[in-house]
Amino acid sequence: MAIKIGITGGIGSGKSVVSRLLEIMGIPVYISDMEAKRITHTDEVIRRGLCDLVGSDVFQDGELNRPLLASYMFGHPDHVKEVNSIIHPQVKEDFRQWVIRRGSEPLVGMESAILIEAGFRSEVDFLIMVYAPLEVRVERAIKRDCSSRELVMKRIESQMSDETKRNHADYVIVNDDETPLIPQVLELISLLSKNNHYLCPAKNN
Repeated sequence: MAIKIGITGGIGSGKSVVSRLLEIMGIPVYISDMEAKRITHTDEVIRRGLCDLVGSDVFQDGELNRPLLASYMFGHPDHVKEVNSIIHPQVKEDFRQWVIRRGSEPLVGMESAILIEAGFRSEVDFLIMVYAPLEVRVERAIKRDCSSRELVMKRIESQMSDETKRNHADYVIVNDDETPLIPQVLELISLLSKNNHYLCPAKNN
């Protein structure tokens, strides 16, 4: 069975860049955000669950009515939990089947901004946090999303803090536009490939 690496980090940390580097190096990565969107459209359990919760209008012409779902969730943490309780178990199962189909791979990855919050930590063997200083993250997100600083900060404040993520992580990759990224990824792969218990605790990084 493949060693499963979880890749997480806040908005603008660069976790997608790390995932792409892993893929370039031959390690398949399950992009949970993208797969969750696919599953939400195709999985009958999710469709029934969302229709029962929000109403049949949550799907129109076979497509998810995202504005309606967003309005149902906005400002209601309890509604968010209800929606996540329908979607996340199906994403977990899809990831498990994805891993099984790649049984010959020594390493596979799962990228998720909410890997810890979604309860996916138990699905991976090692958790990698991609870290960048707050100001770097803000500037990246503003540029990438053509957004305002205020909106980016609100999104960041709504996420789990870097300190909490670090406490959950087995390894931290620094992506601050100064520290070389590729050597860190290569070191991580080397550590996992040679001895999958030889990881420095995140708090010592």
